[in-house]
Amino acid sequence: MTLPAPIPCERLDALSPGVVHGFFTRQGGVSKGMFSTLNVGLGSSDEREHVLENRRLVTESLGAPSPFLATPHQTHSPDVAVVEQAWQTQARPKADAVVTDRPGIVLGVLTADCGPVLLAEPQAGVVAAVHAGWRGAIAGVLENAIAAMERLGARRARITAVLGPTISQENYEVGPEFVERLTADDAANARFFRPSPNEGHAMFDLPGYILSRLGAAGVEASWTGQCTYGDEARFFSFRRKTHHGEPDYGRQISAIMILNRT
Repeated sequence: MTLPAPIPCERLDALSPGVVHGFFTRQGGVSKGMFSTLNVGLGSSDEREHVLENRRLVTESLGAPSPFLATPHQTHSPDVAVVEQAWQTQARPKADAVVTDRPGIVLGVLTADCGPVLLAEPQAGVVAAVHAGWRGAIAGVLENAIAAMERLGARRARITAVLGPTISQENYEVGPEFVERLTADDAANARFFRPSPNEGHAMFDLPGYILSRLGAAGVEASWTGQCTYGDEARFFSFRRKTHHGEPDYGRQISAIMILNRT
């Protein structure tokens, strides 16, 4: 079987051979139906053996020395898990960011509209993967992940951060209570909204908000530019699933790993 091919990212590719990564799409796996084909979501109603095989394909695609894939039980929190050794899938910690300085461990976060952020500081040998929906972002998950990297020896000024496929402003309509919450947190957040065709609603720029928070934290970041909602052939989307009235949805993965340094 041909291994799944992630979306290339020049900024992270430039860190090779010390760091390998992948912003994976929904293509290249074994799942069927609404989950076709590279669904890695353990919380979905997909057949578990298909999900586990898809996760194995991801690690093989990255050239991991073992099938270990560290993904947390995501809850839209600001919490970070530092990964020191393998854990069983049923024992995943509740967190929305994972950080490690251990070579050979594939860190991953699952998304279906929220922002997957991969971070690397190759000189210190520290990497992180962050699930940044608006709830986690406003609560500080990005800043907490950066702080955790620093505690493992990373230098903030040397961190490379990239935001992967995320729902775009064009497809992210929100109600007035959402606007009020973000502008109450910081009046400057008003710049991430533009008027919606529906009165009283607004279109929210989640990628811009995530990049802004990373920049304010002192980490230069970029977005790969793909919209999960607008490209059904390549990405799962929770919001699109809701609009289509589908009973469930798959999750794509963004993953990163430090290689053994010789």
